[in-house]
Amino acid sequence: MTEKSITLKTVFQITSIAGLLLTVILTVYGWNAGYFTSLELLKSFVQKIGVWGPVAFVILQIVQVVIPVFPGGISLLAGVIIFGPVEGFLYNYIGIAVGSVSAFLLARRLGGAFLQGISSRKLYDKYIGWLDKRNRFESFFAIAIFLPVAPDDFLCMLAGLTKMKLQKFITIILLCKPFSIAAYSFGLSTLTIWVGSR
Repeated sequence: MTEKSITLKTVFQITSIAGLLLTVILTVYGWNAGYFTSLELLKSFVQKIGVWGPVAFVILQIVQVVIPVFPGGISLLAGVIIFGPVEGFLYNYIGIAVGSVSAFLLARRLGGAFLQGISSRKLYDKYIGWLDKRNRFESFFAIAIFLPVAPDDFLCMLAGLTKMKLQKFITIILLCKPFSIAAYSFGLSTLTIWVGSR
């Protein structure tokens, strides 16, 4: 691993830890304020913020794609709970789509050292072999983005190391991403309602 990739990994680790700490602080504050124990109070707080509520949420989704502060499933669920199934899905979709394109362009700009520097060795080794399947990479990538099981954020950066055109990447994200977002959003939302009713 080069000195540059080590530096990048350190920066991303520090950023992720700082983001996690901020998340914990905000969670504790929200819990004490009653936002996480009363859905009505949480929705009322978001409504008071007005248009800045959705804007802040979309920005949060964009950032968490590039810098993994917390599991994406948490923010997907939060979007549906706070804004409802339709608006929550829309804000999730916009934020993740923009974040995915940002991740692709970042990796294309900074290269393999960047990707290796911010990812675990295990994850990197598991998927880097996909680059050897040049003729089939785009099909593999589209299927992975469609299914809600693959590490999408990492794969978007991996795609940035290929010769895939930006237009094709955006098309795959726009067409395939809604299905995995819907599966996560509504699946987790349904599970939460089911658990809460027992």
